[in-house]
Amino acid sequence: MTSSNANPSTNKDLGVQGYAVPSEVPTHWYNVMADLPEAVPPHLNPGTREPIKPEELEPLFAKALIAQEFSTERYIEIPAPVREIYSQWRPSPLIRAARLEQRLGTKARLYFKYEGVSPAGSHKPNSAVAQAYYNAIEGTTKLTTETGAGQWGASLAMACALFDLECEVYQVRSSFDAKPYRRMQMETYGASCYSSPSDRTESGRKMRVDFPDTSGSLGMAISEAIEVAVKDPNAHYSLGSVLNHVVIHQSVIGQEAIEQLKAAGEKGADIVFGCAGGGSNLGGLSAPFLGQNLREGTKTRLVAVEPAACPSITQGEYRYDFGDTSNTTPLLKMYTLGTDFVPDPIHAGGLRYHGMAPILSHAINLGLMEAIALPQDQTFAAGIEFARAEGIIPAPESTHAIAGALDYIKSGQAQDGEVIVIGLSGNGNLDLPAYAQTLSE
Repeated sequence: MTSSNANPSTNKDLGVQGYAVPSEVPTHWYNVMADLPEAVPPHLNPGTREPIKPEELEPLFAKALIAQEFSTERYIEIPAPVREIYSQWRPSPLIRAARLEQRLGTKARLYFKYEGVSPAGSHKPNSAVAQAYYNAIEGTTKLTTETGAGQWGASLAMACALFDLECEVYQVRSSFDAKPYRRMQMETYGASCYSSPSDRTESGRKMRVDFPDTSGSLGMAISEAIEVAVKDPNAHYSLGSVLNHVVIHQSVIGQEAIEQLKAAGEKGADIVFGCAGGGSNLGGLSAPFLGQNLREGTKTRLVAVEPAACPSITQGEYRYDFGDTSNTTPLLKMYTLGTDFVPDPIHAGGLRYHGMAPILSHAINLGLMEAIALPQDQTFAAGIEFARAEGIIPAPESTHAIAGALDYIKSGQAQDGEVIVIGLSGNGNLDLPAYAQTLSE
């Protein structure tokens, strides 16, 4: 792995099978830590309350990922095998939502960055492929993880299949029960998927006793996945959001969007809306725009849209907290509702996390980004309106970003000629029961 502080070139390179990767596929990930005016507070060892050392994370993560977690370099080179796989769907399209503009009667220019074109149907493979690659070259044979709505679990299952790794997924019970096709998708890729809390782990069994009727939470599922990983010398844990290295991998979204806006003749984005759960899609889309604001003085507004049922930013506290229910992770400085928070089993299962990525929490705390919380009925109504105008059924998570943008336009705040970008983090083709429930209400 190499890195550079210079703006990277986009020359072609060759993947491991001699495949010429298109030059439009980013060659480097972007790390906003290099441009923030103040350093992100360090992760802490829960025992000593001192900044955690890289070697203390080795039971959980591949060494290259740990190096990225601590990195302050602006650009980190994307390995050729990862870029080769990326090229199946990257660059993802930035699409002018002209029909939606017409429906809304707005003179603002509305674009959406569509990550639903990936094989797994969401933005999650951007990090899943990278994590599977680094673990495979280190000799790891198994990855464990948690998943909410199932997009991350499906993406890691796909990535593990591509690099011949075993994959074990713990899915939040409410989503496991409501979304059987996500489990089938993971199993098609060769992964094992279990409802969490399960009876397969000590932490899961304890949670089933303490909370027998629980709908589950991402914090609970993380505890189970970590427990399995640390007990197996051939396994590592893989996280789909929150941590620095995940946000770095997702930066391909925003980097592409900036270049695509230029190609469309736009000077840039005036405002960007991204859905907010743990922070992977939001960070991937917004961090490159934030870096541009900090380096070049642009003034793009960055808006995180979270569910009112799990409002970690707008109603949480900015403090150190654990990432899981069993308190086994490092302590992270983030906006949090507390590790014991179990939200209602909302349709947008991927946004049910109790905390927000430390990088984004820090940026929000510094006033560099803003956040709003919207109720589920409003977000699904926006998703349906978007589908009927643009033909794409959004993932339930993505409907929050759409709802934020539509509320901004319908309230009269949008100016003529203003450029608005929505992060469409995935498609909702496997989430139709949630739409059916909304349509019947």
